[in-house]
Amino acid sequence: MKASKFFTKEQQAQILASVKEAELETSGEVRVHIETSCHEDVLDRAAWVFKKLGMYKTAERNGVLFYLAVADKKFAILGDAGINAKVPAGFWDEISAFLQTNFKAGRFTEGLSQGIVMAGKQLKTHFPHQKDDVNELKDDISFDKL
Repeated sequence: MKASKFFTKEQQAQILASVKEAELETSGEVRVHIETSCHEDVLDRAAWVFKKLGMYKTAERNGVLFYLAVADKKFAILGDAGINAKVPAGFWDEISAFLQTNFKAGRFTEGLSQGIVMAGKQLKTHFPHQKDDVNELKDDISFDKL
């Protein structure tokens, strides 16, 4: 299955709505990137995508990438340096476990959407939303090769 066809337009809209909801809780920026396959270590690939999308360019270095490789059934959640400097080890473990449980049950849209909202709530503690926050990164879902 090709990455761009994995989620229907309605499901993509639901995921984007979750990104917007998460960003209401935090000044952090959330992106979703979906690829058909990942032929390397998933964290290495997610880090490359993170850089290619320019996610390190936020003022507080608080971007979060949800990366999925659908054919290989791999995913990663990657936070920028500003997040990693403030949060405890294992910060993403609860969300990763939640995603894994939902993905194994075939609940990809629901799992991803709820995981994104969970990330926004967790980030709120360290990066609360400010009145003057601006959307520093696109909210759209990116697909396959960049």
